[in-house]
Amino acid sequence: MNSSMNQQILLNSRPIGEPKESDFALVETPIPEPGEGEVLNRTIYLSLDPYMRGRMSDRASYAAAVELGSVMVGGTVSQVMKSNHPQFSAGDFVLGYDGWQAYGISRGETLRKLDPKEAPLSYALGVTGMPGMTAYFALLDVGQPQAGETVVVSAASGAVGAVAGQIALIKGLRVVGVAGSDAKCDYVVKELGFDACINRKTQDLSSALKATCPKGIDVYFDNTAGSILEAVLQQINQGARIPLVGLISQYNAENLPPGPNLMPLLIKRALIKGFLVSDYQHRHSEFVKDVSSWLQEGKLKYKEDVVQKLENAPHAFMGLLQGKNFGKLIVQVSSDPTR
Repeated sequence: MNSSMNQQILLNSRPIGEPKESDFALVETPIPEPGEGEVLNRTIYLSLDPYMRGRMSDRASYAAAVELGSVMVGGTVSQVMKSNHPQFSAGDFVLGYDGWQAYGISRGETLRKLDPKEAPLSYALGVTGMPGMTAYFALLDVGQPQAGETVVVSAASGAVGAVAGQIALIKGLRVVGVAGSDAKCDYVVKELGFDACINRKTQDLSSALKATCPKGIDVYFDNTAGSILEAVLQQINQGARIPLVGLISQYNAENLPPGPNLMPLLIKRALIKGFLVSDYQHRHSEFVKDVSSWLQEGKLKYKEDVVQKLENAPHAFMGLLQGKNFGKLIVQVSSDPTR
């Protein structure tokens, strides 16, 4: 890339079913100059997350769709290159939302300074960022786990599920994961300490849940919906709670699939509640305090799947929706001077 140009990935067309390379366009534009009250950021890391598939569609949702021809949205860790903002200086490291581009302009409202001495910069896109915060509040506030209960976590090796499961272990629960390969199951059991893990591709979900959750299921941390939710509902206990965090099984669906039989929710007087992490921004410091201490104490482990170069983001994102990533998926867009 020309050093005086800004590399950007735009939404070229709205996907029908699974996204494809032609739905994205790689372009180069002049690096912008910050105006009054603005900062110019150089992207170091870009976060890739399942919610982005919804933003590519014009289907009504909780957030506005990305306009065709616009830069794809996404969380970023960057270094401030130029600043006309009183709260930021050149050289600062910041967490922001500049999207799929090498350089971005921000007015500072959504920027948060990062201290690389506290944690690696990339962690702000994962365990100490939005995915970790999702795991923390969805499990603790919606799931209301009690010591001795059983929690099942889908997408258990992913950025959200792995953290949710480990927090459940810290709180004294029996934790059963559901993942898409033997390698991922081995990781969450042997490395993260889950009590068991079910390979959704090779095992019968209903029989495996009965075997691994002999006392039933009290909390289901749902990242996927679909067939896993349907199987879990048959095993829930009275008063069970289900934080509905993601619908990754449906994101590429051209037509919305029929829902599972919800009769067990009625019979068991269970709670299922949708969760958006944006509702918890006012409690960010509470989350950071707990998760930072758990990381320092070695109670919380974290795995990253790092892809090099911005131009590889579309391919990596398509793999994410197919479950090909292993850990929190990020793109390293430029060099990290702290490593």
